[in-house]
Amino acid sequence: MISITIRHNRFNRPLRRRALRLALALAAGFLLNSPWAWALQVSGLESPHSFLADPATKSYFISNINGEADARDNNGFITKLSDDGRITAFKFIEGGRGDVVLHAPKGMVVVDQILYVTDLDTLRAFDKTTGKPLGTLVLPRPAVGVTQSLMDVASDGHGHLYLADQGGNAIYRVDLTPALTLSLYVSGAHLAGPSGVAVHPKTGHVVVVSWDSGKVFDITPEGTLTELVSNGFFTARFQNLSGVDFDRWGSMYIADATKGKIWRMLPDGKFQVIAEYLPGPSDLGIDRVNHLILVPYQDSNAAEVNGLESPNASSGDRAKRTLADYGFIEPKKSETEGSPRK
Repeated sequence: MISITIRHNRFNRPLRRRALRLALALAAGFLLNSPWAWALQVSGLESPHSFLADPATKSYFISNINGEADARDNNGFITKLSDDGRITAFKFIEGGRGDVVLHAPKGMVVVDQILYVTDLDTLRAFDKTTGKPLGTLVLPRPAVGVTQSLMDVASDGHGHLYLADQGGNAIYRVDLTPALTLSLYVSGAHLAGPSGVAVHPKTGHVVVVSWDSGKVFDITPEGTLTELVSNGFFTARFQNLSGVDFDRWGSMYIADATKGKIWRMLPDGKFQVIAEYLPGPSDLGIDRVNHLILVPYQDSNAAEVNGLESPNASSGDRAKRTLADYGFIEPKKSETEGSPRK
């Protein structure tokens, strides 16, 4: 059963555990100052992996694995939502229906009229309006003992896609014209299980996050790789990174599935935790037009949308937000700090 919950700036009481968890996440950094003055939650999904905005049609897509993440069961599907959060087609594209093949859809990107979806070892193309399959591109046969697992896809806006193969420790480049053509972009064990890929909207560099070691890589259009962020001996900031995207100002957002956090790295390189206590966030997306963050929860069969603060609202002079900003009664000082020391 599918349900959509819309919560306005103040939550209803009595509070449920899930509402409180969301409120804590909001207090950590999600701000409801976007054109959508509410937080939207969608439940009843089936292992949702990615959440994608298509501003051109004012619609959204959610990929549903619907089973084991590596199973060739042809029962994966794509859910489509309208700009106000209504589900217009729960199984807009469905594996096993008609001539559609879709096993375990994960990463997605829209280029013009085409929705591209990563599915195990295959990139699939669909008409974003009708859902009709348009073509496929299969990875070359792997070496013995290597399991290919395409987790994400991103577009540079100039006729190229970039695919993250977690199992094969590789990033592939796809030229879209004159026909889909695949080439190896970067590979090696140092990629540590690439699980998310995005293209910086200002520099055009490809950014990759790793699942195995919590690393963030920057790759130039020419293929030069730089380790942008990594865990140090005393700074185990990240664990299992599951998604990455950018807002229109160039701030980067990273989901850590195991730690249940979403981080933002500002253009000046500073990191902020903007949400925590989340139930395993997967491959997040950013709606750059409406400045929204789209977060799927693969293990919780749910997803949600929240507004983000804009740079002019995040200066150091702004007072730290508290639970009172979201309609909660602030506990007394003695309740938060315990008994005074003697």
